[in-house]
Amino acid sequence: MRPNHEAASEEKPLKREMDGLITQMHSAGTSYREAVRQFKKRYILEVLAHHKGNQCKAADELGMHRNTLSRTLAELDLN
Repeated sequence: MRPNHEAASEEKPLKREMDGLITQMHSAGTSYREAVRQFKKRYILEVLAHHKGNQCKAADELGMHRNTLSRTLAELDLN
């Protein structure tokens, strides 16, 4: 199967942005644990905003049970 060229061309700018962000975080001394924590927070907040705060819909999109999302929100201090 041939790759989707449009999707591949969209990934390049995203990869560059991600690479730049990772370089900045590493240079600033951000730990791996904190980097993952910040990514999770931002990603989950984006999905929740997309679903207007509906945790059931957000959990479904994230591929997790609503209770797991609720627990993750508490762990990330996002209650």
